[in-house]
Amino acid sequence: MVKGIERDSVTAWLEGQLPDLVPPLEFSLIAGGHSNLTFRFVDSLGAAFVLRRPPLGQVLESAHDMGREHRIVSALCDSAVPVAATYGLCEDVEVNGAPFYVMEFVEGPVLHDTAFAQALPNSERRTLGLNVIDVLVKLHEINPDDVGLGELGRKEAYLARQLKRWNKQWAASKTHEIPEMEETSRLLEETMPEQIGATIVHGDYRLGNMIVRDGKIKALLDWELCTLGDPLADVGYLLNNWVEPGEGIQDVVPTAAGGFPSRAEITARYESATGRSLAGINYYQAFSHWRLAAIGQGVYKRYLVGAMGDNKGMDLDIYKESVRQRAVSALSLLTNGSSDD
Repeated sequence: MVKGIERDSVTAWLEGQLPDLVPPLEFSLIAGGHSNLTFRFVDSLGAAFVLRRPPLGQVLESAHDMGREHRIVSALCDSAVPVAATYGLCEDVEVNGAPFYVMEFVEGPVLHDTAFAQALPNSERRTLGLNVIDVLVKLHEINPDDVGLGELGRKEAYLARQLKRWNKQWAASKTHEIPEMEETSRLLEETMPEQIGATIVHGDYRLGNMIVRDGKIKALLDWELCTLGDPLADVGYLLNNWVEPGEGIQDVVPTAAGGFPSRAEITARYESATGRSLAGINYYQAFSHWRLAAIGQGVYKRYLVGAMGDNKGMDLDIYKESVRQRAVSALSLLTNGSSDD
């Protein structure tokens, strides 16, 4: 038995979507925790697929919308952005206790940390790093209306909407005082730049959400935070996750392994390809840290009150401190132009 999968009813539903499927099916969890759960399943002939569903336990209202995520990935299947093909969405909660969707299984590693990155040749790391920026450029070049995503969300006032959303989440999940969160929120409101254009914004664009092979992204994953809005939010987020060797911070981040293009190089490449200036990118990097602090606080509270199940073996003080450190880093970027994490 695999938690999160009602094998018999899910198998029956899948047979209606995948006519060549040959049961019995074997399910295994390949990504889980506080985000959407991702399962790989294989039929008796060895054909492999992926099933995505919300996490177990209580989740915040509107979070983990499977129908929305399925819609986004399906819309991008014929675009220049590499995504896995989708095969069906089940919104009948009687089948598996929650909505889910099914997509292609794409072979290749996900670079979760430096250990995974170190397994790649240096030349491949550099090629991949440039491809990461090129794919982001392609994503931001897509007209949402052309792929049926024009109504995915409001195109204007992205930052204002995001600040409202995550301030609401922070208030709902706050368990203790973090003065840096309130001060960062105030400065983000006061110094908000004008939005130039509106694109599809992935919302979690980093190497840890990409299946890679041969120096290229084969599938961009985890679209649950995707919306329409300011493309520079994706750039700021990516730069926060683009740690260079020897910086002594976040040394588990894949790029800390070395061999990847520098932040300056990928920044210049994005500016050259899009014509967008990144002179004010510190604001977006600060916003990214602050938003992740709000998200992390929600996860911390769910663990604290037991909504995520057994948390034995977890050091919740470390998780609590990581939220504070995100807020500190955000405030530092807004006040002195650098991150102190």
